[in-house]
Amino acid sequence: MFQLDDNFLQEVGLGDLPEDQKKLFLGHFREQLELRVGTQLSEGLSDAQLQEFESFLDRKDEVINAWLAANAPAYEQDSIYQQLTSSAPENVPRNAVLAEYASLKWLSLNRPDYKDVVSRTMNELKGEIITNRDAILGTV
Repeated sequence: MFQLDDNFLQEVGLGDLPEDQKKLFLGHFREQLELRVGTQLSEGLSDAQLQEFESFLDRKDEVINAWLAANAPAYEQDSIYQQLTSSAPENVPRNAVLAEYASLKWLSLNRPDYKDVVSRTMNELKGEIITNRDAILGTV
C-alpha cells in the first residue's frame, strides 16, 4: 500500500531531516494516520463491533479463534494469510499473525471502504505536511 520511509520523506520535502528527526517524524506521522483512520472507520459501527475489533488489536486469542472459525474457517488457504505468514519475521508469534489477518478480514467485511479511507487520509496528511514543510524544517 505505502511505505513510511526515506522515499516518503523525499516526496513530502523532508528528506533532508537529520536521521534522528526522520525516525521521530515518521513515528508521529504513523500515530496521526492511525488515529485519524481509526476515528473515521469507527463512525457508524456499533459498540459490539468496536469491541470485537478491539479484541483483535489486543490479541485475545479466544475471540480471534472463535471469529475465524465462524467467518473464515479456511483462513490458512487464503492468500492474504499466507502472505502475512511468509512476510512475518521468524520471532513473530503465530497469534500476532492471526490477529493481523483477522483484523484485515474483519475490516473487509465490516468496512469494505477501509483502503479508501486509509488512502484518502494519507493524502490529506501528506498535503498538510507539504503545506507546513517550512515550519517543520524550521526555515520560516
